Amino acid sequence: MGGPQAHLAMMLKTFVRERSYVTEQELMEYSAFCQLLPGASSTQTLTLIGYKRGGVPLAVLTLIIWIIPGCTLMGALSFLLHNIDQTALGTDIFKFIAPMAAGFLLYACFTAFPVAIKNTITWVIVVLSSAMTYFFFKLPAIFPVLIVAGGIATNLSLKRIPQVEQKPRKIRWWNFWLFGIIFIAAGVISETAKNDNWPNRKPINLFENTYRMGSLVFGGGHVLMPMMYEQFSVRPEAVKKRDPNVVQIDENDMYTGMGIVRAIPGPVFSIASFTGGMALEDMGTEMQVVGCIIGTVAIFLPSALLVLFFFPIWNNLKKYAAVYRSLEGINAVVVGIMIGSTFYIMKDISIIEAKTISLLNVSVIIGTCLMLLYTRIPPPIIVALCLLLGYLI
Repeated sequence: MGGPQAHLAMMLKTFVRERSYVTEQELMEYSAFCQLLPGASSTQTLTLIGYKRGGVPLAVLTLIIWIIPGCTLMGALSFLLHNIDQTALGTDIFKFIAPMAAGFLLYACFTAFPVAIKNTITWVIVVLSSAMTYFFFKLPAIFPVLIVAGGIATNLSLKRIPQVEQKPRKIRWWNFWLFGIIFIAAGVISETAKNDNWPNRKPINLFENTYRMGSLVFGGGHVLMPMMYEQFSVRPEAVKKRDPNVVQIDENDMYTGMGIVRAIPGPVFSIASFTGGMALEDMGTEMQVVGCIIGTVAIFLPSALLVLFFFPIWNNLKKYAAVYRSLEGINAVVVGIMIGSTFYIMKDISIIEAKTISLLNVSVIIGTCLMLLYTRIPPPIIVALCLLLGYLI
């Protein structure tokens, strides 16, 4: 929970400091590279860690294990939503989740800063990218734009050259072709089903809608959720008179899902499991389960196919001096994004008011960061402690 920047903090602690699966430089590079692609960036980063350790099979297994908890919880929510007291979902058990996420981000900043910030140009980049992230956080294009700009800035100096030439690797085109074939086929079949009014066509339309969003969304889950709200709640209201079988989700149900997904473990993209179940709720329990599966597969499949296709290309490009020099600026931008994200999250948290809750929030932020820095307490335990604190206080 806490978004891709907080997930990066967990990866730094678990896969760099505790397990040594990747180096800090590699993880920063993976994160920066995934910010340039559409889809779930933290999920793609984790997929690349699996890819490095065991190739495509381990990458796929890592992806599946990563998404199962969040997708299962969000899929279950689509069944429980109309059978539980809605006010119970607003319980204060989640009150310290936002401060905890800020603590995770603060930890990531402390850990990554000395790795990426080493000279004047990287100091300038981290300050500017932090400010730009804070003020333009909601703009989908801000992250790829900053990364490209950072790469260009450090490439202006010709002093840094690659120390080791890398032999170009063979590019496997099959997953890119698979991505394109699925994208085109889903669009054609979905449009045909709609125009010909196929019976029970909702699952087809659901897959196409979700796969398209997973293929095109930049900026992470906070960009995906407004897209889903427009696709599944706003747009159907305008077309349901002429198309009564349109995939539609009640806007209040969407609001609930958008709120709960921020407070559960795993990627924010797991909201697709919820929307898939809600979209097919009126077709019976079996089809609702199918809807949850469709939503999960359709939202994460394009991310996986794209990252596993483009990453070998990225590795091939790194042997060129221009790309090698750019990595310094890209890593500085990633740190700036984390710093800006930390301040952006903290602006909505009560931390300076003369209230008890402010003192508790500050304690959670600092305590989370210190536990990550100086203890071996696993992140899930920290999450559980924050939920317990919210329940007790």
